[in-house]
Amino acid sequence: MNESWYDTAQICTNGHVINWMSVSRPDYNRGFCGKCGASTVTNCQYCNAKIMGYYHVGRFTIEEHKKRMREILHPLPNATLDYNTGLTLPSFCSGCGKPYPWTETKLKAAQELSDEIENLSPEEREMLKKSLDDIVRDTPQTTVAATRFKKLVTKAGPVVADGFRKILVDVLSETAKKIIWPS
Repeated sequence: MNESWYDTAQICTNGHVINWMSVSRPDYNRGFCGKCGASTVTNCQYCNAKIMGYYHVGRFTIEEHKKRMREILHPLPNATLDYNTGLTLPSFCSGCGKPYPWTETKLKAAQELSDEIENLSPEEREMLKKSLDDIVRDTPQTTVAATRFKKLVTKAGPVVADGFRKILVDVLSETAKKIIWPS
């Protein structure tokens, strides 16, 4: 290749990354996830756009790029090459803007957990569920929704807060993460 380009990521439908470079390194592709057994995808289920993966720089092959990085890092004795650094699990398709399957699944699980909270009123549970859509996106409403979410989850207690964290940590917007779980 003579230009820089994005490879296609392969991710299971529950959000476990299988391969950030499914085109250039197909030997790492898998039909099913080794962590949860779910099927894997490389394209959006709505518009068929490829899931953006590793960014290949310039005309270098992967091996040439690794060699150049080793030459740069050589003076650092404990340096390692991690091609996943800086890559984060996408929540929404860059082609159509719709949520990926793992985002939908995690939002559904969080909504179900909201219904299980006994020490919130029905109105508070609804407010909590309505805030979920805004905390997975980075919009002007995110700060308001994240603040509301944090207040309600704190009232619900530490067990519930931990449950939400485990479900949502990979799909929350960075703004929401900083507000809800600042440390």
